[in-house]
Amino acid sequence: MDESVSRRKFLSRATLAIGGAIVAGWAVPAAAYIFGPARKSDRQLEWRPLGSPDKVEIGKPTLFKTRIEKTTGWVRQEEEVSVYVFTEDGRNFSGLSNICTHLGCRVRYVDDQEEFFCPCHNASFAKDGRVASGPPPRPLDAFEIRVEGGQLQVNLEV
Repeated sequence: MDESVSRRKFLSRATLAIGGAIVAGWAVPAAAYIFGPARKSDRQLEWRPLGSPDKVEIGKPTLFKTRIEKTTGWVRQEEEVSVYVFTEDGRNFSGLSNICTHLGCRVRYVDDQEEFFCPCHNASFAKDGRVASGPPPRPLDAFEIRVEGGQLQVNLEV
């Protein structure tokens, strides 16, 4: 059986093959560019400096600020993170976020009431971050704090 391919069929198939190779050459890198960042799970914890442990009064949360660079997809942005640092003995430190877990408002520590207060919906949190009153669904986010080289450091996700 002699099955010869006509010139017209051969050129048609060759053109389709070359066109398919060109499309694949453009589509594969384009798909990697678009979907690549979404597949990455490069979120990692990083120790960031806060300041001297001498600034923290025993029994009173003290607000510290640090800057981190976050990457979301292809967008990189620098953001300021605030952490309340607390100690009862001057050696062991704990950290709490200053962002309310209800709607993301900033909380502040009120000395005379010994609690954190969110002005948006009159929410309050105990010194340890537990919800004392109001609509927040969960306690304030906690951070791990350590003293390294005479400086407080917080473990943050970047």
